[in-house]
Amino acid sequence: MELDGKTILVTGGASGLGRAAVEMVVGAGGRAVVLDRAASMPASARHESRVYFVRGDVTDESDVARAIAAATADGGRLDGLVNAAGIAVAERMLPKEGPQPLANFARSIGINLIGTFNVTRLAAAAMAINEPAANGERGVIVSTASVAAFDGQIGQVAYAASKGGIVSMTLPLARELARFGIRVMTIAPGTFDTPLLEGLPQAARESLAQQVPFPSRLGRPEEYGALVRHIFENEMLNGEVIRLDGAIRMAPK
Repeated sequence: MELDGKTILVTGGASGLGRAAVEMVVGAGGRAVVLDRAASMPASARHESRVYFVRGDVTDESDVARAIAAATADGGRLDGLVNAAGIAVAERMLPKEGPQPLANFARSIGINLIGTFNVTRLAAAAMAINEPAANGERGVIVSTASVAAFDGQIGQVAYAASKGGIVSMTLPLARELARFGIRVMTIAPGTFDTPLLEGLPQAARESLAQQVPFPSRLGRPEEYGALVRHIFENEMLNGEVIRLDGAIRMAPK
């Protein structure tokens, strides 16, 4: 799928990897509809008329419906989805204070996993009625997991479980949506230079960078955006999870 003239829904598009996806879509000639809990899009990412911002929560069906309605208004169609919304909370299951509150675990699962499924099911329903392209394709869905899905660290039980669920959904979703001509892929990023890491001391950031075999640095959001674009453009990519991590394998802690 060429992105020129296409409309893509991007969750979490106001910052981090989601914002990189928005920049990529607009740079490729497409239109981005952003669903994010932020108050607004940063000024430098608005791109005037080619980014439509909807403030909302991925776990709220009505918020997602408003975003899809914005994408399909005036006879338009939703051509793709990038699931980039999520939270990363580090908390041991058995800290000194006692067992981790169940609500904390449920929050990570709710936003990262259930939120991804919620947007995916509603976006897929909108794409399934699209007029197919010459190759039969009606849409593309790209979700965001994490290397924590495969080698989660101490304190990442909830995060790893939520991202592992996204990994596990990828193939069955691709199989189910194949009859509609909708492809489903997942990216599992390693350590990226996003707002989640900006608050760390410089020494901690450098330590994280040195753990990456090559290139020994933090990933750049635009590299995530570039992979999203390639997934959209390469129609043989379907039902797979791609690690985007410089060959890092996380240590226990």
